Parts: sequence; C-alpha cells; structure tokens
Amino acid sequence: MTPKASTAPVDIAGDTVQSVGTALDVLGCLAESPELGVTELARRLGVAKSTAHRLLATLCAKGLVEHCPDSAKYRLGQRLHELGEVVASRSRLRELSLPLLEGLRERTGQTVHLAVPWAGQVFYVERLESYRGAYFSSRVGRRMPSHCTSSGKAIAAFNPEHAAAACRLGFPRVTGRTIRDKATFLQCLQETRRRGYAYSVEEGSLGLSSIAAPIVDHEGTARAAISVAGPTAQIIGDDVGRVARLVLEAAARLGRQEVTWWNGVGYR
Repeated sequence: MTPKASTAPVDIAGDTVQSVGTALDVLGCLAESPELGVTELARRLGVAKSTAHRLLATLCAKGLVEHCPDSAKYRLGQRLHELGEVVASRSRLRELSLPLLEGLRERTGQTVHLAVPWAGQVFYVERLESYRGAYFSSRVGRRMPSHCTSSGKAIAAFNPEHAAAACRLGFPRVTGRTIRDKATFLQCLQETRRRGYAYSVEEGSLGLSSIAAPIVDHEGTARAAISVAGPTAQIIGDDVGRVARLVLEAAARLGRQEVTWWNGVGYR
C-alpha cells in the first residue's frame, strides 16, 4: 500500500537541509537498484523505517518516486525522466556535439555516443543509433563502469581524478574479456595516452566493440568522450585506423569549443 503523503515538509531532527540531503540519497539508492523496499532502503540510508517511509511518501507525492503495487517496493518516478529530458535539451555540450555525432554516424555507419565522467563511471548523455540495428546495453541516461568501456578508458587516461575513482570502484567482470585488475587497467590507460584513443573489444558486451577519443579542456584534462561502437568485425578490423581517425577528429573539434560548453560538466 502506498504511504499517504504528508502535506507538511519532511523534517529530520529539525534540520530541513539534512532532510533534503537524505531525500537525494533515497534517489541515489533507487538509481542503483531497480526497486527497493522500505526496510532495505532504511538500512542503506542508516535511518529508521519511519523516516524512510516519510521520505518515500513525500517523493511519491512529487512524482520523483513510484510505488510498485505488485512488489510493494519503490522505484524512480516518471518525473525524473521528464526532468532529465529538460536537462539534456538545455545542455550546451549536447547541443554543440550533435552535428559532430551525426556526421560521425554518417561516415562510419555505426552507433555513436557522447559520455561524461560520473563518480568513476561514465554517463551517456547522447547516443545516435546505427541504421544497421546493432543492439547495445548503453543508452542515454545510463552509467557504465569505466574499465569495460572505451569512453571510460579514454576519459581515465587523461583525467587522473577519474582514473583514481574508477580504480576505487574495482573491476567487476562483465564478459570474459573484461579487465579484472588495477595493473592491467593502468597499463591500458598508458597505451591509450600513447595512441590518443581507447578501444574496448567485447569487454562490455560480447560481439560488440568500440573506439573512443577524449574531449579535453585547455589544460589537457578529459571532460567527456566521443565513441563509435558496433559489431567487432566492423570496428576492430581492417578499417580500425580510419574509424579511430574520425573519432579523434570529432573529439578534437568539440574540444576546441571548450570555452563555449564547459561548465562543470563532469558530474561529480
């Protein structure tokens, strides 16, 4: 049964600011899990079940969280998707990158992505699908581990803070080809710096590979990455040099417009 929302603002220990922070933590927990019950959410937050219940009631009333009748658990609400679309539509980085991404898709025939760093992972802010219909688990608004994505490696190779955050998250296995330890990851970053671009060969999804180049600011720090992804034979094949060159060119062009788009786009 959905908890009845209170008309009064939630207030934990008389501290409204703390209440807002805890409410945001609720959203963070639900972002990591498809659904959570009140008990599990309270445990993760370190608060009483009654507190978790009140927070959920308020968030449900605002459409930020939804109650799932079948499981009696909670998930992120549709309102967050709507807000995310507004943010994406107003993103200067996305606006400037779209022509470049469209050109890259046209010239390669493959799916292209724009990703930014987020707490050691990569967050996809744009994706233009291949006309060939290859399936990818990546999508706009999704986070992926850096160690199994070309975008994550490209950013980490030129952003020490992001590389350190990625190492702290560890190296969970996604496929049989996923990097599994810090030494291999750091070696991969060193090779990426030498080449100027990164690649992932079936490390995030079997049969699919990608090539990514970093978008760097005036100090040489990667703030985002552009990637081309598709079936392994079409990405890591005889034409790999051409694909890499096109990705590098697109990333360099966007990087030259840094003064226009850079405004703390690193998402943590």
